[in-house]
This record gives sequence, C-alpha cells and structure tokens, in this order.
Amino acid sequence: MAENDISIKVNIGDRIYPLRIQAREEEYVRKAAKLLNEKMGFFNSNFSVKDKIDGLAMAALEFTVESLNKSNENIQYQQHVQDFTPIEVEIEAIEQILTEKP
Repeated sequence: MAENDISIKVNIGDRIYPLRIQAREEEYVRKAAKLLNEKMGFFNSNFSVKDKIDGLAMAALEFTVESLNKSNENIQYQQHVQDFTPIEVEIEAIEQILTEKP
C-alpha cells in the first residue's frame, strides 16, 4: 500500500464497494459514484428498466459516450492548434530593429 493510499467505501446501486485509492482522488471518486447513482435513478424511474443493472448499464453507456465525445473534441482542438513560435521570433526581431537607435 502506498503512503498516500486510503480505503473508502462507495455506494453504487445500493451496493457497497470497498476501494483503495490515492487520497487526492477521493473527492472525484465520491462525486463519480454520486453522479452514477443519480443517472441510474433517472433511467430506472423514467424508462422501463427491469433491473437496477439495466439502469447502471444505460448510465455507464451515456457517460462513456460523453467521455468519447469530449476526447474526440480534444483531439480535433489539438489538430487545429498552431505553433506560433516562428511568428513570435519574427515579431521579436522586428521589435529589436524598431527599438535600435540609428
């Protein structure tokens, strides 16, 4: 066990899961479990699901699709980011020429 590891228990779908995580991750793990339970509740109460597992599966699918969309948006953004270093070098050269005394 690493020095910064802690043991916690999270409730997902009325089941308790013991986890060993890094202390800095606790807030995110608890928030993720809460969001998952809320989404499961939404699917279980608004759709004809036969089992809590169905709600869990639909919640997991929705979160995974959202994650993939965000990942794809990030990739597309990174492909459009340009390296302005050559332009910055040229601007610095021009500034130096303009500030030189004749």
